[in-house]
Amino acid sequence: MPTPQDPLPDILVDRRRLKRGLGLWRAVAVLALLLALFLAAREVAEDALPGGGAHVARIEISGGIGTDRRLVEALDRAREDTRVVAVLLAIDSPGGSVAGGEMLHAAIARLAERKPVVALLGGTAASAGYMVALPAHRILAREATVTGSIGVILQTGEASELLRMVGIRAESIASGRLKGQPSLVAPLTDEARAALRAVVEDLHAQFVAMVVAARRLPEERVRQLADGGVLTGRQAVSAGLVDSIGGEREARAWLAAERGVSDRLPVRDATPRRRAEEWLGATLGVMLKSLFIEWLGVDLTVGLWQPPR
Repeated sequence: MPTPQDPLPDILVDRRRLKRGLGLWRAVAVLALLLALFLAAREVAEDALPGGGAHVARIEISGGIGTDRRLVEALDRAREDTRVVAVLLAIDSPGGSVAGGEMLHAAIARLAERKPVVALLGGTAASAGYMVALPAHRILAREATVTGSIGVILQTGEASELLRMVGIRAESIASGRLKGQPSLVAPLTDEARAALRAVVEDLHAQFVAMVVAARRLPEERVRQLADGGVLTGRQAVSAGLVDSIGGEREARAWLAAERGVSDRLPVRDATPRRRAEEWLGATLGVMLKSLFIEWLGVDLTVGLWQPPR
């Protein structure tokens, strides 16, 4: 018989309470997983179903720009879909990687070979966010749109002095003088700085060439604008980087007047959806949390040891 001081009964009560809590977590995880699978199946089915008759497709490019395979596939589908008469690109991005911008630029250029494309610049369309608008037949911006920023930047840091202060010495064995440059644990050499500058200048020249070809501006003028600085929408129109001020209404009017695309055609969103991925990520998080609570008593929401209450 346990004595009054024996903690065994309290432990058993706590374990029962914990098991009841874990049962709830498991039920939530199962429901979330089923919902994620349902959403994924629905997205596949929606992509397979016909999207109705002739229409104007709207594709959003937002956030940081990287090598987005799903967005490229959506652009290529719009290119091949005979029901898509024209495409509106809604761009709201502060930029991103040069390779990601180049990837989308190429996909939009392929699309523009077959369909009228109008780029609508939102709050921000700078650097790679402006690069991806260049293949469009018409670029519109709001007066307050932040755009331009035609340039390339490579940033790094160097913490060798800090490491030395705390008594840490870093060692590197490299196959060549430029391997491992830039480095966080060693100063940048003059040779490495010159090599990296050559890379940045070559990427910058590629960007400038895109602007020259798309906007039909003299290279000298583009190089004056390509100092990395941003412009408002109004300034960009004056500089020749943007065609006019406006939004979707003005874009539809231009398509009707210049490309014969009726403004009565419906606009359908063709942006790749990510709901299923988000739900799957949330489901995995719930399941991992329940496992950690069961096995270790660790609550991942705070990252601290949580003894049974």
